[in-house]
Order: sequence, then C-alpha cells, then structure tokens
Amino acid sequence: MNVFIFSKKGDQGTTSLLNGERISKASLRPDAYGTLDEASSALGLAKTFTLNVAILEMIQAVQEDLLMLGARLSDTAPDSEYSIGTERIQRLEEWIVKIQEEVPIPRHFIYPGVNSASASIDLARSIIRRAERVATALKEAGEIDSPEVHSYLNRLADFLFILARYAEKKG
Repeated sequence: MNVFIFSKKGDQGTTSLLNGERISKASLRPDAYGTLDEASSALGLAKTFTLNVAILEMIQAVQEDLLMLGARLSDTAPDSEYSIGTERIQRLEEWIVKIQEEVPIPRHFIYPGVNSASASIDLARSIIRRAERVATALKEAGEIDSPEVHSYLNRLADFLFILARYAEKKG
C-alpha cells in the first residue's frame, strides 16, 4: 500500500500536535514551529553557498536543534521528552566566543548581502528573531513554560549574526 504525503486532514485549516490534538494552523504553536522550519530552510540554502566545513558542521547541528525545538513546541506535555537542554545553549556560546576571536563584532549597522552564504545566514537570523517573538507570545499566553526555549532562540540569533560575519570573511 502506498503512503502519500497528503492526508487532506489539514484542508480545513487545522493541524495535529504531537499528542494528536487538532488545532488551527493560525494558532501560536504552528506559527512557532513553522517559523523554525523557515529558519532551517534558510540555513539549508546557506549550506549550498559555502564549502567551509566548519560553517557546514555548525549549520547542520543547528538544523538538528531546530527539529528538536520544533518537536518541543508541538508537544503540549509539561514534561516533554523533547528538550533543547542547556548543553546546546552552551555550545552556541562556545561557538560565538570562538568565532569572535577570528571575526570581531562590527561597530556599525550591517547590510546583509556580502555573499550568498552570509546573506542566507542573516535571513535565518531574522527568521529566528520572529520565532523568538512567537515563542514569547506562547509563553505570555500560558501555553509553554520552557526557559531553555527562549534562551536557545536568543542565543541562536546572536550566533547566526556572528556566523554571518564569519561567512563574509571565510565563506
């Protein structure tokens, strides 16, 4: 028997959470994890524009994190098995410090577009900033209480900013 990508269950504007509950596609949760999917796609685009192994490996790890984070946002259980964990936040901080040793933070406004890789990373960064806003709305609505989600997204945006500057120099 063939399994098809379409189920037609979403034709009425609803989607399923991990627990099977159907909610509006316009709800905050799908908005949040959909935004993470957009960011991952922008990072996937960035990977096609660089041959720098370090950049490729960091982006791959972040994409894996975004999948885990998306699952966390799709899981309504307070004790979700999907956790971003503080170790992933620490890894981002370590990467930021390491990259800043090679590429100092610019003291002026940045215009994305020095090269395709950096522009794609900057696009992902701005998408992550939107994800932060949606995650904050989820928190304020009482739908999620997960400090590591907010810390990770904030740190990720910082990391992507400095990674884009690194990609401008090291492509």
